[in-house]
Amino acid sequence: MAKRKQHAGPVTRRRDQVLPTTTDQRLLQSRGDTDWVHADPWRVLRIQSEFVDGFGTLAEVGPAISVFGSARTPPGTPNYEAAVELGAALARAGFATITGGGPGIMEAANKGAHRAGGTSVGLVIELPFEDEMNRYVTLGINFRYFFVRKVMFLKYAQGFVAFPGGFGTFDELFEVLTLVQTRKITNFPVVLYGSGYWRGLLDWLATESEGQGFISPDDRNLYLVTDDVEEAVAHLATHSRRTP
Repeated sequence: MAKRKQHAGPVTRRRDQVLPTTTDQRLLQSRGDTDWVHADPWRVLRIQSEFVDGFGTLAEVGPAISVFGSARTPPGTPNYEAAVELGAALARAGFATITGGGPGIMEAANKGAHRAGGTSVGLVIELPFEDEMNRYVTLGINFRYFFVRKVMFLKYAQGFVAFPGGFGTFDELFEVLTLVQTRKITNFPVVLYGSGYWRGLLDWLATESEGQGFISPDDRNLYLVTDDVEEAVAHLATHSRRTP
């Protein structure tokens, strides 16, 4: 079924105004004629404007934690309810909750923060199949470019929680772990929620990556694995760059 509504940054398109591709797709497109070369300098201005909007909007949010996980997590499931509890606990601890603003785990964490009276931030990305902001976001920004959005997730957060998820969650998780490992960011706690889900990946990292010397044993200290929301929040509050 054709998409009936589309958000592209601050622009909303409906019905016959919906474009067949996203901004990221058009940026990375390299087939066809070379007219796109002459348009790239103008794209730089659009990218710059997204950074300006993001920096200006999030600069006053205060201490925050970025929460990631699958958009396909249904309400009522254990992980969804745990994310609701986490968002509320973060609000009580003085942290804002930052998510991708979509459904699933993102919605759950935003819901918990919203209901607890905390700041509930959603950073939505333009996608071909999903770009609706969930109704629990109290401060939302629509982005065209993934890399701009990623900067916002990290620049304005003091820690990171990853719930079970797919490629997007893995992408964010390993980027964060790389930045912490290389000390591009410091005092930045990382929590993996759901030990049963993460166990296989962590065992593989230990036997293969660490076993072959690609990572060191100390890299296991870069993250906390837990099934307890209170433990997660206590770890974030203790080890974050800027506690409330």
